[in-house]
Amino acid sequence: MSRDFSHAAKQRRRSDQVTLSQVAEAAGVSPITASRALNHPEKVSERTRNSVLEAVEQLGYVPNLVAGSLASSRSKLIAVIVPSLINTVFVEVIKGLQETLEAEGYQILLGNTDYDLDREYQLVRTFLGWSCSALITAGLRHNQACQTLLNNWEHPIMEVMELGKGMDLNVGLDHVAAGRCMATHLIDQGYRHIVYVGARLSQDYRAGMRYEGHQEVLKAKGIEAPLVELDTLGSLQAGAESLQQVLTLYPQTQAIHFANDDLAAGALLAAHRQGLNVPGDIAIAGFNGLPLGQHVTPQLTTILSPREEMGRLAAKELIRRLSGKNVYRRQHDVGFTLQVGGST
Repeated sequence: MSRDFSHAAKQRRRSDQVTLSQVAEAAGVSPITASRALNHPEKVSERTRNSVLEAVEQLGYVPNLVAGSLASSRSKLIAVIVPSLINTVFVEVIKGLQETLEAEGYQILLGNTDYDLDREYQLVRTFLGWSCSALITAGLRHNQACQTLLNNWEHPIMEVMELGKGMDLNVGLDHVAAGRCMATHLIDQGYRHIVYVGARLSQDYRAGMRYEGHQEVLKAKGIEAPLVELDTLGSLQAGAESLQQVLTLYPQTQAIHFANDDLAAGALLAAHRQGLNVPGDIAIAGFNGLPLGQHVTPQLTTILSPREEMGRLAAKELIRRLSGKNVYRRQHDVGFTLQVGGST
């Protein structure tokens, strides 16, 4: 059924923002029915719902989410804070979160810290001011101000990426164990001169956790565990440059354990350009299991982390909490898989 929205449109031009009452008037229903059609569409007829949606579209109505959250003490917004929006790892976690949350009617507010905990604190302050129903952060480490703020917040908090003592809910993997796993593989392959390469480990502390596991395994075998720390976070260029740096500092190096696949792939490509055989002259391993590593020659040996699965599981557990259901496990280990390629 077509309706004439001209009267409501004229009213709109005389006001700053379209109201729910104007939508209801244009659709020929009461404001309560219009609200029900938008927030609980299953409780109205299809004809009523279509009339309200047509009015919303024609008038350009945008619901006041903050006002709605004040009325209900809960919004349909969930804050998600990650350290990078260009790193494929976090993009895939966000994908798992977003698809699962949107299926339940939630929307995400997304923030990027650039691996800066002070910036994380500012983002948390801003997002909590929007009456979010829950908060998801990538990591368990926060500065003291942020920790205090979150301790006083009464809504669910989900910390993802690594396992540990969380503030509320936690979904991730054991990065120290992942470092042990790769170091063990390299030793089993017969390598004894092994260098670990990471970048800005004080900020990318999960890479530092993997180095801890790596170092633990090598020391248990009486093997030195040198570390080369780069200034630039994971990139192909940084990986390529680090190869020469490692071979200059440690000429006897047989294998390089990189903190991520971007660095590892960059080094592998640089080795080819220099005429080095991989793994004959130098073995190369990474972390994350990115598609890039499977499209280089030889294929990259890496640790596969289930990133989308992590996001989906975190979202499902959060939804359970928000729905008032019991959460029987506050922590979930998504695990990891050693993916052996031809590079080691």
